[in-house]
Amino acid sequence: MTAQTSNAESYWSESLKIVGKLLCVWFFVSFGCGILFKDYLDQYSIGGAPLGFWMAQQGSIICFVALLVTYSRWMNKLDEKHGFTEKEGE
Repeated sequence: MTAQTSNAESYWSESLKIVGKLLCVWFFVSFGCGILFKDYLDQYSIGGAPLGFWMAQQGSIICFVALLVTYSRWMNKLDEKHGFTEKEGE
């Protein structure tokens, strides 16, 4: 196995770990908070709306945007670690 193949496999493995972690968070927020734990979360409110309803309607969308930003940052760090950075002017 060449060094380039090893680097590519390491990059792919770490990339899949990042995606897996973020998908777990997305599943917990969208399915867990919006459906499974809705009755428990409805004890609390945000802006007059029950928290379970709010998480299903607004919270999951806000979390999704935060996950996109997190994914972008983590992948940029992974790219730098493995030498896949973009050069200026290209």
